[in-house]
Amino acid sequence: MKKVSIDEKCINTIRCLAMDAVQKANSGHPGTPMALAPAAYSLWTEHLRYNPTNPLWFNRDRFVLSCGHASMLQYAILHLTGYAISIEDIKNFRQLDSITPGHPEHGITPGIETTTGPLGQGIMNAVGMAIAEAHLAAIFNKPDHKIVDHHTYTFCSDGDLMEGASNEAASVAGHLGLGKLICLYDDNHISIEGNTSLTYSDDVTKRFESYHWHVQNLGDLGNDLQAISDAFKNAKEVKDKPSLIILRTHIGYGSPNKQDTAKAHGSPLGEDEIKLTKKFYGWPENEKFLVPGDVKKQILKAVPAGNKMENEWNKALANYQKKYPELHAQFKQYLKQYLPKGWDNEIPIYKASDGAKATRSVSADVINAVAPHLPWLIGGSGDLEPSTETMIKSSGYFAKERYEDRNMAWGVREHNMVAASSGMMLHGGLRPYAATFFVFTDYCRPAIRLACIMKLPVIYVMTHDSIGLGEDGTTHQPIEHLASLRAMPNMHIIRPADANEATYAWREAIHRTDGPTILVLTRQKLPVFDTAKVASAQHLAKGAYVLSPSKKKKADIILLATGSEVHLILEAQQRLEKAGISASVVSFPSWELFRLQSPKYRDSVLPKDIKMRLAIEAGASQGWHEWVGDSGKIIAIDKFGSSAPDKDLFKHYGFTVENVVNTAKKMLKRKS
Repeated sequence: MKKVSIDEKCINTIRCLAMDAVQKANSGHPGTPMALAPAAYSLWTEHLRYNPTNPLWFNRDRFVLSCGHASMLQYAILHLTGYAISIEDIKNFRQLDSITPGHPEHGITPGIETTTGPLGQGIMNAVGMAIAEAHLAAIFNKPDHKIVDHHTYTFCSDGDLMEGASNEAASVAGHLGLGKLICLYDDNHISIEGNTSLTYSDDVTKRFESYHWHVQNLGDLGNDLQAISDAFKNAKEVKDKPSLIILRTHIGYGSPNKQDTAKAHGSPLGEDEIKLTKKFYGWPENEKFLVPGDVKKQILKAVPAGNKMENEWNKALANYQKKYPELHAQFKQYLKQYLPKGWDNEIPIYKASDGAKATRSVSADVINAVAPHLPWLIGGSGDLEPSTETMIKSSGYFAKERYEDRNMAWGVREHNMVAASSGMMLHGGLRPYAATFFVFTDYCRPAIRLACIMKLPVIYVMTHDSIGLGEDGTTHQPIEHLASLRAMPNMHIIRPADANEATYAWREAIHRTDGPTILVLTRQKLPVFDTAKVASAQHLAKGAYVLSPSKKKKADIILLATGSEVHLILEAQQRLEKAGISASVVSFPSWELFRLQSPKYRDSVLPKDIKMRLAIEAGASQGWHEWVGDSGKIIAIDKFGSSAPDKDLFKHYGFTVENVVNTAKKMLKRKS
């Protein structure tokens, strides 16, 4: 091994671990870790605040690898700096049950702040983390005690910036002046198909300056540790703008035949090329997964340094508790997010005499009833608050001058709204909700999917749930959305049928801690069920329940529905009774919650010996056969909607009491 500085030796260790791991897995992306190793080394050894022995120390800096395909860069530096990632874990890169999967995954690997797979998601998560830091700092910091004081760093690639979502993230961050957000852009000019000049000629400096970012373009200094370190230092000194550091790097750096080519991007370099590259580094050519002793000694200085930083913060927090005991108690409440006694006492209880109510409006009532008791609840809408009704009325909009406020004005940026909400949840201390029209989950889907993968209890308030959108027409009427989102693992979807079900839907969403919940709410007003005549809405927590039992011990038919269609089957039950048909009415707001119930309870709601079952839902029929069986029928919509008043549309698509009654009679072969 040729004599090099200890810094260069550490950097080459990162590079060689990345090459060896990708080669052993016969899969992965070695080139970007090789190019970004100096930047990662500089950040982890000189700037990043972290404690390897306690990866979840609250006042740590957050790091997000938005170019998640370069995961071996992060695994290598985490291993070297003392996180609980062994050399065996590095050797098991991309293998079954390994803690070093192909892309960074939150909850699997120590030190990984978020799951970054699809490009662009990571930078949006980072924006959410920076928002959370700014909000908590504004609430809890005092001139003499800064207990929330850390940065969010993210590394991103050409691919991240090509994805349109990055525009939303950059626009929001610049508008909000998130000075604690620092992004390093790996300008390596290479993507899978070849040189980025094939498709990409953005002036990134001008682009981000137009978004009100502080931009440093270092040019071709990807291996200049001093220049990189100075850039991080300069970025930290800018308080009122997020920072972008543009760094021209060389993918596959040191590879004689593959540097600066697409061949270094997404596949192993090959044994012969690795040997040639190691020779260029002055590394033992036949050594694999080598971590020299002096490298361990150098980088493991992070452990005592991290322990010292956390201990100093703990002392500062103890002093804060003495001087500001009430704020300290509130700070603990934000971090723990426990539900105080009586937190839901002010949620309204609605009566039939109150008149019909849109469940979106009931949602607004719930938000404002619980907001004073759950100060860590924060959220907003994608420029649709007057329609989604998600404003916390006791607070203003979160803004550059008012980071302490709780209403997020995301603008028409649904991609960023949902991904940044995940970032806020991941940061800790906040419980976000995000709202838009249900059809626009099409924009939100990648971030919703990642929230499901990470089991983040973000709450999605999705209004205008079906053809009730009426005149807005086909493009704005969600038809297939319930079915497609029900297919997403770890998701809970709740479509309440009346005002009281909507209040219990919110309760269920707030109680949930192991994944996201979508509240699917109506634009149109729905009758409030008469609680003297039907079962209590509190049974919503079980996913489905007998809202109105049949008059006979054994019903002739079971009518099942969700949301706005439940009132149809209640009225249909009465008409069928007059025709001598006994029907049981089941409100079915959440399939996922129902699946969690015991077989005994499920059989009590849907007795196995009653084969005649009729489901009604103003959405796609897909999935309903699980509940109605082979003998059942479904009144649904398996084509796109139309533009017309909502009442006309419901009639046109068969969502009428008459159609429910006639369909039930046909199933039972009874004459009208």
